[in-house]
Amino acid sequence: MNQVLADVLRLLDLERLEINLFRGESRDIGSPQVFGGQVLGQALMAATRTVDPARVVHSLHAYFLRRGDFNAPIVYEVDRSRDGASFTSRRVVAIQHGQQIFHLSASFQIPEDGPDHQATPPEVTPPEELPDLTETMRRHLDRLPEQHRRYWELPRPFEFRSVEAGAEGEPQPGVRHVWFRLVDRLPVDDPVMQRCLLAYVSDHHLLETATLPHGLSYQAGDVQLASIDHAMWFHRPIALDQWHLYALVSPSSSGARGLAFGRIFDRAGRLVASTAQEGLMRRKSVAPQ
Repeated sequence: MNQVLADVLRLLDLERLEINLFRGESRDIGSPQVFGGQVLGQALMAATRTVDPARVVHSLHAYFLRRGDFNAPIVYEVDRSRDGASFTSRRVVAIQHGQQIFHLSASFQIPEDGPDHQATPPEVTPPEELPDLTETMRRHLDRLPEQHRRYWELPRPFEFRSVEAGAEGEPQPGVRHVWFRLVDRLPVDDPVMQRCLLAYVSDHHLLETATLPHGLSYQAGDVQLASIDHAMWFHRPIALDQWHLYALVSPSSSGARGLAFGRIFDRAGRLVASTAQEGLMRRKSVAPQ
C-alpha cells in the first residue's frame, strides 16, 4: 500500500489511554501547523470509538481554537453526552501543551429507512480529462512563496483534479469543482475509516473558494486563511478509492471572514456528504489585531 496513505491510516487509528481518552500523533504536510482535516478525522475517530458500532455518524460540528503543533501528540477527551433510543451524542475536546485547541460535537444514529431525495449533481468535466493538481502546482513552484513550496512538494494521501482553471489574481465566481480520491485502495473496507478519511479530506479547498471573488490567492501568499469552524453531514455510504466530486460555493465574505459550502458526490452522482466552513480571510497587508 502507498506509504503516505499508510501513515495517515496509522494517525487516524488512535492510541487508547483510558476509556474516554485517546492520543494521536501528527503528520507534517508542509504547513506551519497541524492540518485541520487531521484533527477533524482524529476527533471523529475518538468519538466513534465510544459509540455502539451499530450507530453511524450523521453529523459533526467543530471549532478550531488554536494552532496545533505537529511535533507534539494531541490528546482527545470524549464526553459521552447522551445515548438515546435512536441517537447518540458525543463531545470531544482536543488538548495539546495543556490547552484546548479544538472542540467537536458529533451525532450518531441507528440506520433506518425514510424518505430519500438529493440535489442534482453538476455536469462537469470528468477527472480522466483533467490534469493532476499537485503535478500542475509542482511545475510552478518558483512562483510560490517559500512557505508554500513544501506543501506541494510533499506526497499526499489523496489526488485532486480541479475542473476550473481560472487566471491567477483575477476575480472570478466563488464556485469551484474538485475531483478527489485516495492514492491507493484501503487494505480493509472499513466504513468508520472511510468516514474519518472523508472528514480529513473535506478541509481541503473549502475555505479557499471564498478568495475567488476577490482575486486573492492563498498559494501566492497574499491572503491569510485559518479555519474557525467546520460542519459536516454524512448522507450515504462512501468508497474513497473511487473518484468523488467536491462542489464548492462561497455565498459571502465579510468582517475578514469567508464562508463556503460544499457538496460531495460520488462518481454515480449520489450526494454522500455536505460541508460548511467559516474561516479567517485577511489580506496580508492588514496587520492582525
